Amino acid sequence: MFNYISGLGLFGIFVIVAFIFLAFFIMSSFYLVNQAEAIVIERLGRFHRVLKAGPHFIMPFVDTTRSVYWTFVRESEGRRHYRFTKKITRIDLREAVYDFPKQNVITKDNVTMEINALLYYQITDPKAAVYEVSNLPQAIEKLTQTTLRNVIGSMDLDESLVSRDAINEKLRIILDEATDKWGVKVNRVELQEVNPPLDIRHAMEKQMRAERDRRAAILESEGKKRSAILESEGVRESNVLRAKGEAESRELRAQGEAKARLLVANAEAKAISMIRESAQGDPLPYMIATNYIKALPELTKGKNDKLVVVPYKASSLVGSLSTIKTVFDQVGKSSK
Repeated sequence: MFNYISGLGLFGIFVIVAFIFLAFFIMSSFYLVNQAEAIVIERLGRFHRVLKAGPHFIMPFVDTTRSVYWTFVRESEGRRHYRFTKKITRIDLREAVYDFPKQNVITKDNVTMEINALLYYQITDPKAAVYEVSNLPQAIEKLTQTTLRNVIGSMDLDESLVSRDAINEKLRIILDEATDKWGVKVNRVELQEVNPPLDIRHAMEKQMRAERDRRAAILESEGKKRSAILESEGVRESNVLRAKGEAESRELRAQGEAKARLLVANAEAKAISMIRESAQGDPLPYMIATNYIKALPELTKGKNDKLVVVPYKASSLVGSLSTIKTVFDQVGKSSK
């Protein structure tokens, strides 16, 4: 090997060294940046530019890439989270989700809860993300934890359990304003799990069960009340309709009786008038005689009647009968 190298001569050695240097120069000066990635380039220790997606050439030994520490959180078996930190030179510009481990927070009424939050953020300015903060994910995590404690600490237990949307929006606004100078856009914050203590959960279950029983009792009593009201209204309407029917029936019956009496009276008046004109005298004996005749069957009615009762002043009755005969004879002659 040594004999082969000595045989090449100085020129050959120079060519080989130049080729190696050129290859190293090209490799160290060429960068291919993937889509949704960015690389921060420094020139002699100062910020120079940001390499975006595509091929790029830089000046070796003068331009260097800025590396930063980046903390990652991973979930292992048993839902246990672990962190690890490493140096990176390529900044991921895609929307990232940060799953925070469970943390204890205290509400306004001194109840300790475990909360697990999810944070969705995206880097909009790689320069600010590198130079304005050290270890951006860790800074966002600590900021989210302290902000979450402050927000939950201003609410009661019941309010914090039913106001997830309000808490999420409030956290998003606060974190978005705080991380704006870091070149980060916080898109969404979600409370994944909110776990009160075990005794509080049991008390809440009892309260919920009692509330359901109370609502069921109220609904049942309201149903009975409504049923009683409807039944009483039905009875009242039935009585009203029955009373109206009876009143109308009595009215119609009275009208019929009045009309019948009027017809009878008119007939009797017409009969008296005809008697007066035919007999040319007082019609009173005729009326007495007819009433006597009508009353005789009632006087003589009985199962074993043996006695015939003759009314008082029978002579008057006989005279009345003769008068009736005369009247009928005259009526017959007039009709002929």
